[in-house]
Amino acid sequence: MSDSSRPVRRSLFLHAPTRRAPRVMLERMLALVDDDTPPDGPHGPVAVLERRLAELLGKERALFFPSGTMAQQTALRVHADRRGHRTFAAHPHSHLDVWEEQGYNAVHGLRFRRTGDPHELMRAADLAAIGEPLAAAVWELPQRDLGGLLPEWDDLREQVALVRATGAAAHLDGARLWEAQTYYRRPFAEIAGLFDTVYVSLYKSLQGVRGAVLASDAATVAAAGVWRQRLGGGIGDAWPLALAALVHLDTLADEMPAYREHAIAIAAAINADGVALAHPDPPQTPLFHVHLPVPRQDAERAGAELLAEHGVQLWGRVRSASVPGRCSFEVSVGENAMEFTPDEVVALLRDLVARARPA
Repeated sequence: MSDSSRPVRRSLFLHAPTRRAPRVMLERMLALVDDDTPPDGPHGPVAVLERRLAELLGKERALFFPSGTMAQQTALRVHADRRGHRTFAAHPHSHLDVWEEQGYNAVHGLRFRRTGDPHELMRAADLAAIGEPLAAAVWELPQRDLGGLLPEWDDLREQVALVRATGAAAHLDGARLWEAQTYYRRPFAEIAGLFDTVYVSLYKSLQGVRGAVLASDAATVAAAGVWRQRLGGGIGDAWPLALAALVHLDTLADEMPAYREHAIAIAAAINADGVALAHPDPPQTPLFHVHLPVPRQDAERAGAELLAEHGVQLWGRVRSASVPGRCSFEVSVGENAMEFTPDEVVALLRDLVARARPA
């Protein structure tokens, strides 16, 4: 039996199939509509979602995109065309570079200026040292590949002010903005207000199917709409994607603080035990990394055994490490992870490491 065909009964992984089976998702979506709900137009789910996210983020307008990749590249393209510069700055682990096949360059002719140390948060000094005109700078809040780390609020404000003083735009990769808000504890509009453009994912925190929203002033959103159409994103019948995101929009902000507290408790239990290392300690958000003292392939084998024997899934993906004989995986606490006590997670990690080590 292949890993993908083994039944998952419980999972730490946020996007496990336990709550993402088609029937489960459709039932939640259907609870929001009736026979009089229009599929499209000014009162359809897409328009409603755009208006509600624009209001939440304190922006004039918001625009639906079928993917975050398209939304963020569009934002950078608009900023670049306006300013006549083709370079944008971001952390070396920016999603735009690591996961999108350098589409910013292949499609839009933009250049990526890696800024800061790959293993540390971007700093104001890193931005000040760039020394060339920028179209924009990008902040990912939280920084996923650093275990969900965030700059302190005053540091973030200093960085954004420094960039905007040069005439460059400030763009927020807010795919996990709900997680970031649990640390800053400021209104979403105050956080988004630092930035010219803000992208939020409909798939990650909101647990929708797919899609994204880009929010900004009306003129920027209008320009983004042109590029959305050019890139093939002006799709009709997008209402199911918007409707799936609306399922959690009313409740997510209230649930997130509990998720963060549970993440802190799980990380503390892991580090007290010592079989693995949770980082950061304590987590700033409901997201953190678990570092294992075993090679990636051995961890994957042991994880497959746990899944086959107990129906328990610990991760979506295991990452190799620069240090030989180690690996890590991400925990993003949501409905799934709330089903596990901290002691249970520690016991599972002990079992996993024992299986992964040679007899």
